[in-house]
Amino acid sequence: MAFNHLPAAMHDALGPLSVTPVTHSVPMAKKHRPSQPPENGSSRLSPAVVLDRLAAGASRAARITHTEHLPPRTGSHALWPDRIRPEVVAAIARAGIDHPWTHQAVAAEHALDGESVVIATGTASGKSLAYLAPVLSALLDGSDAPNGRGTTALYLAPTKALAADQLRSVKALAAPLGSSVRPAVYDGDTPVEEREWVRQYANYVLTNPDMLHRGVLPSHPRWASFLRALRFVVIDECHTYRGVFGSHVAQVMRRLRRLCARYGSDPVFLLASATAAEPSVAAGRLTGIPVTEVSDDASPRGEMVFALWEPPLTELHGEKGAPVRRTATAETADLLTGLTLQGVRSVAFVRSRRDAELISLIAKERLAETDRSLPGRVAAYRGGYLPEERRALEQALHSGELLGLAATTALELGIDVSGLDAVVIAGYPGTRASLWQQAGRAGRSGQGALAVLVARDDPLDTFLVHHPEALFQQPVESTVLDPDNPYVLAPHLCAAAAELPLTEADIPLFGPAVPELLPQLEAAKLLRRRAAGWHWTRRERAADLTDIRGGGGRPVQIVEEGTGRLLGTVEESAAHTAVHEGAVHLHQGRTYLVRTLDLQESVALVEEAAPPYSTTARDTTAVAVLKTDTEIPWGDGRLCFGSVEVTHQVVSFLRRRLITGEVLGETKLDLPPRTLRTRAVWWTVSEDQLDAAGISPEILGGALHAAEHASIGMLPLFATCDRWDIGGVSVPLHPDTLLPTVFVYDGHPGGAGFAERAFRTACAWLTATRQAIASCECEAGCPSCIQSPKCGNGNEPLHKRGAVRLLAELLRNAPPDPGGSPRPEGSEQ
Repeated sequence: MAFNHLPAAMHDALGPLSVTPVTHSVPMAKKHRPSQPPENGSSRLSPAVVLDRLAAGASRAARITHTEHLPPRTGSHALWPDRIRPEVVAAIARAGIDHPWTHQAVAAEHALDGESVVIATGTASGKSLAYLAPVLSALLDGSDAPNGRGTTALYLAPTKALAADQLRSVKALAAPLGSSVRPAVYDGDTPVEEREWVRQYANYVLTNPDMLHRGVLPSHPRWASFLRALRFVVIDECHTYRGVFGSHVAQVMRRLRRLCARYGSDPVFLLASATAAEPSVAAGRLTGIPVTEVSDDASPRGEMVFALWEPPLTELHGEKGAPVRRTATAETADLLTGLTLQGVRSVAFVRSRRDAELISLIAKERLAETDRSLPGRVAAYRGGYLPEERRALEQALHSGELLGLAATTALELGIDVSGLDAVVIAGYPGTRASLWQQAGRAGRSGQGALAVLVARDDPLDTFLVHHPEALFQQPVESTVLDPDNPYVLAPHLCAAAAELPLTEADIPLFGPAVPELLPQLEAAKLLRRRAAGWHWTRRERAADLTDIRGGGGRPVQIVEEGTGRLLGTVEESAAHTAVHEGAVHLHQGRTYLVRTLDLQESVALVEEAAPPYSTTARDTTAVAVLKTDTEIPWGDGRLCFGSVEVTHQVVSFLRRRLITGEVLGETKLDLPPRTLRTRAVWWTVSEDQLDAAGISPEILGGALHAAEHASIGMLPLFATCDRWDIGGVSVPLHPDTLLPTVFVYDGHPGGAGFAERAFRTACAWLTATRQAIASCECEAGCPSCIQSPKCGNGNEPLHKRGAVRLLAELLRNAPPDPGGSPRPEGSEQ
């Protein structure tokens, strides 16, 4: 294993709790028929009425496949623990909060007891106050120390914007506490002249994992007094730390704990998460220590009506003549227009900056046809705007000046926008946690709320709008991360050795893979063993070995051809698909075309353009099995998990019309093949199973290929990944298994935990895959079931009915899932 360029992946954990509530909450009921309460003369329409108006007309009403009604919930108050300083309680009261919700008091109690705790409750449930109360109290306790800095706290956010937002909140809350609380942001935007003051005097430092990795930990002697006094580490929005990024952050947390121990501190970790399955397990994997869970949400909620909306089929045809649905983008623009016309304050969540701008533009044009004053009440909100622009938009939405906003997930992470009536979600956001996080942006002041999920032309979205139980009767998913991935662990061992020589005593901290990795790092001349332990041997900074958000390697610079201006970078591993010649590249709302990609110099030259299409790269892939870790029988077939080597080559790209998604053409590319060592799940079928399923040799390739595509599309329902994080291959006769085989693999070096999750939920995952294909209304396969936008073989061959029969036969004798999930009902159909 070579470590010239070191990349990324995700896994570990634990939890308990107590406090006396003042009143009891009313639990949220599971499911009811949608109600239509009468209008009571108030200016705010009920969500059911708003939805009825949106769906007026037979053709539009038919687009609603399901409506879920979530009744209102009352709140449950408690008393703050008596160890919270009275000055802090008074400051909270001045902010208008007389008593905490029960979960806030419970979390504060654990923190004061020195127990690390994760608060996993719904949007707008007051998670920030749950950790701020004990933190501010501790900072006041430490303010009498001789150096005025007896206690410190560290706050970590996944984005700089969220840290800036939290700084404003902390300053406002702590204003009555005077100079005892000195919060400050320390990130890449902090001016050099301010950084020294932050290091010496701030006692509540707000930063992000990237700055901790590159700036704070490598310079720990300059942070000695801060680390020595560190009492609390707050990790906000911790559910976002998943996959490769989450695995890197987990190792950064272990490095932080090691340095704290060196300076004599043992901080308590306070984590805040959107509602998640097994939050204590995920938090334990992230921090490396046992974490207590507080997940019983005691905050009140207004009623919510949640509609699932499927755009209609159009007369357009895509690849192989497959029918094409109206795009989620166009449908969402219509809904945002309709909501604005009703005077309903709304946010439409989209997946890309381009879609945010496009939806805003379409809505403005349609509103202008009705009332010339309305277009100014709709706007776009996305990354790339200046902070003051974002704040102005948030304030305008909060005040009612703006009625509609088309937003990327920049608005999802904790930024406080209350008073919304409706949320439209353009395409399933990848996890149930994110879905509820986005839906929860409406109704944040206790009023009723409408949420609408608009399905994209995609297997998972199509499945969900026709199987609402997968959204409304299932818990949110577990966060997947694997800190033991050697491609993640190796560069952090080097960084840790550069901070302080590694010793035998450090091995348990960094995990079971360390003993095998250390000799390899020595052989690569990255570490040298001496009597005191392992030392970093190079002149360059060890922290620069890896980008914790990327896959490592030399990033490709994106340069504007006419001006020489650097627009940004893209990971080396993603360059072939993201900035190939002819690719459409978005940067801060502007669209560029890639003119040339120089792989030798790691530069992509682009020029500004406005093409009426988007581009999607396609590649061909081959998989070789390196090692089978686990194998279980599925009747005559086998389900396996292990290590593989993937060889793939980008061969072409498609151009798709922006609004309709119609394929305009395909352009060939000449790029070198790339190899990836990663983790995969795969399954095989025997000749007898093929005979039982009626699969002839003529249709075998198409059946396997269709099952592979659909299973990739469905995996994000079971693992916290995007379909672009994973890949697959299907082969009628694979040279390593000597049987018809379907592989699904992690698209990251060393694996990211997704394939392992697929293995552990394989029966439920493949049952859902079969149902998704069988329930699609198309005749022979379409983007909603078995066609893939990134298929290098032009979606040939595909056989829809063969895939359904093949999966049904495979599942007929499937045992319960290795992860403990029972075989779903109907899996033998």
